[in-house]
Amino acid sequence: MLNISNNNPVKMDDGTGYETIRILNNRPHYKILNRIIWFICLINLIGLFLPWTQNIRGTGSVTTLKPDQRPQTIHSAIAGRVEKWFVKEGDFVKKGDTIAFISEIKEEYFDPNLVGNTMQQVNAKKMALESYDDKVIALESQMASLSMELSLKLEQGMNKIQQAFLKVKSDSMDLVAVHTQLTVAQTQFSRAETLNRDGLKPLSDVEEKRLKLQESQAKIITQQNKLLASKNELINLRVEINRIKAEYSEKISKANSDKFTAKSSLYDTEAQVTKLENQYVNYSIRNGLYHIRAPQSGIVNKTLLSGIGETIKEGTALVSIMPAKYDIAVETYVNPIDLPLIQKDSRIRVWFDGWPTIIFSGWPGMSYGTFGGNVVAIENFISPNGKYRILVSPDKDEEPWPKELSIGAGAQTIALLENVPIWYEIWRNLNGFPPNYYTSQASGKTGSNNKDEKK
Repeated sequence: MLNISNNNPVKMDDGTGYETIRILNNRPHYKILNRIIWFICLINLIGLFLPWTQNIRGTGSVTTLKPDQRPQTIHSAIAGRVEKWFVKEGDFVKKGDTIAFISEIKEEYFDPNLVGNTMQQVNAKKMALESYDDKVIALESQMASLSMELSLKLEQGMNKIQQAFLKVKSDSMDLVAVHTQLTVAQTQFSRAETLNRDGLKPLSDVEEKRLKLQESQAKIITQQNKLLASKNELINLRVEINRIKAEYSEKISKANSDKFTAKSSLYDTEAQVTKLENQYVNYSIRNGLYHIRAPQSGIVNKTLLSGIGETIKEGTALVSIMPAKYDIAVETYVNPIDLPLIQKDSRIRVWFDGWPTIIFSGWPGMSYGTFGGNVVAIENFISPNGKYRILVSPDKDEEPWPKELSIGAGAQTIALLENVPIWYEIWRNLNGFPPNYYTSQASGKTGSNNKDEKK
């Protein structure tokens, strides 16, 4: 019946009239259970106001602090054939120890005396280089001698020209004197002829004066010929000077051309010597690459090739070595949303796989089996797993990390942030908010101040 009317003939009974119900209602354990429930609720309510340390969790593995301390593979720098192994897996090798020996497979390097023959070629080219150098010096000496000889020849020619010029001048003066004598002879002949007509001079005097006049006229012609000869000799000497200049210029130019040719051959030989020396050094270094040596001391983890006679290419990996000395570190990965909260030198708690550990992430003071670390590097480019890589080194102020740790072992990290109430942390996680921003104690700023700066 729905019992929707006030005129309900059916009366509901609360059961108090029954003895069993009265006994059940009066049992004491219900009151104790209610008190326990109320006490648990009160404890939980009080616990919501307890402090909780925000943290950033990360997973990673054990690695080394420096790149040269991490496991590495040893490669062959040249192509060859494996002839002999000197180590086996698990052996400890020192730096420079021979790991394997390979032989040559390229035909241009088959000559067993390749290095010696190349050195002979270098020496021969060096001797040719010295010969060209001596030839250049000889040609320069020849050019200097020709220049000095040209200077002396020109000086000698100039002296001859000066002498010829003085001779021309002397002949010119003699010609003038002869002209004067002719004029005097002509005057004397005319005077003698006049006096002879007047009867004052005998005919013999006239004939004598005529003879002197004819001699003067002959001297003029002779002197003119001598003057012309002197001028011609001066011209010839000037021509000789030009000839000497042209002759020695040709000789000097030829010697200079030979010098440049010798220098060109000298430079070409120098280039060949340099090339041969380069080949000699390359061959010498290549001979040293037949023995594959350990770059540093360590333990041979694994041989990547097997057998004898196997042909390998350049850069082929032969063995893997773990360095003997290394500084241990942990590489961990954090989510992109947590990356701005991580700073260099931030303190990190680390625990390792296989190491007894009890972790209370929000109460680090109650955690056991964890070790301290400091952030030394933060990668600014996201990794293939969608997280950012962080490198953590041991904290020198805390307990040292276990010596039994091996490279590659798993590790987990917690970066401790700001202290907040538990209710705030629950509310933050339910809403998917990131942890509060903070700064390290060295900066002198609290988390609240940093949050205000962010706002």
